[in-house]
Amino acid sequence: MTTTETTVAPEPTVARLAQQRSFWQRTNKATLVMAGVTLLVFVFFAVADENFLTFANLSNLATQVGPVLIVAVAMTFVITAGQIDLSVGSIVAFTAAISAQLLVAGWDSSLVIVAALLMGLGWGLVNGWFTAYQGIPAFIVTLATLSVVRGIALFQTEGFSVPIESYTLVAKLGTARWLGFSATAWIALVVVVLGFVLLHATRFGQYVIGIGSAQESVRRAGVNVKLVTMSALGFSGLAAGLAGLLIAARLGSGSANSAQGFELTVIAAVVLGGTSLLGGRGTIVGTLIGALLTQVIANGLTLLSVSPYLTPIITGAVLVLVVWINLRGKDLGWFLRRLTARR
Repeated sequence: MTTTETTVAPEPTVARLAQQRSFWQRTNKATLVMAGVTLLVFVFFAVADENFLTFANLSNLATQVGPVLIVAVAMTFVITAGQIDLSVGSIVAFTAAISAQLLVAGWDSSLVIVAALLMGLGWGLVNGWFTAYQGIPAFIVTLATLSVVRGIALFQTEGFSVPIESYTLVAKLGTARWLGFSATAWIALVVVVLGFVLLHATRFGQYVIGIGSAQESVRRAGVNVKLVTMSALGFSGLAAGLAGLLIAARLGSGSANSAQGFELTVIAAVVLGGTSLLGGRGTIVGTLIGALLTQVIANGLTLLSVSPYLTPIITGAVLVLVVWINLRGKDLGWFLRRLTARR
């Protein structure tokens, strides 16, 4: 009797092979492009001004990037989930101003630090509740709180800057340095690491990505979509509260007029890094690159004595360009593959 044997690859093996993607396919093209652009801008300013690469300027640059990066990491979660938060600048100003007032009123610095974080978290949860549980688009909700939050801060301070005494722990936090870099820079680095782990190595991060790309499918899988969305916006508010406290500590005062246009800088940093405005794709590494790019431009133009009014113009122009790249990501990938194939 003759036996015919047919060798068939196990189904799991076939499935794994089908799911494998090349490094190029897994690479975020927009992030890759922005990394190159950031490097070119960095080299340009290094050549244009000899003071750019000094340790003092690099330390100052790290301090300037800190608050933007802290909020941008949280904003990455919000935008990846398909939402937006326009109120972060106002929350930063509110936290800075009210924290300074609490210090003047005699509150202990440790209590003020906790209060600042809770204030930011509270406003973030307000945004999240109206968005997730009341069905109001995040754009409308945060546009409203943008006005309300700053308005309350202005009413409380009457538009005046509130000084922070140098002997307080909050003031010392603003001047503290380690290895030549400010506490703000080190805190921002910790937030980046935590954000990376949270987005890419936890269920919460995967839920955020899933909600941004296929919300109904995630909901049918048993995930509390509303709670995750509210949590993402709460995280954004918490980060803004921390940034507001650090800004007030560094400047030695809290002002309701601070952080004007801050939300544009943060959103630009996130989108420049390769996070899709349409949701479903986020990158913390890209956000780090985007934040560096926006602040390197501002820092470099200042060193070159260029009018500060040009900075938002250049940042806005680059933002439009990168949004276009985001929307045409497949076309960009095809072009780069063809370019490398010819070589």
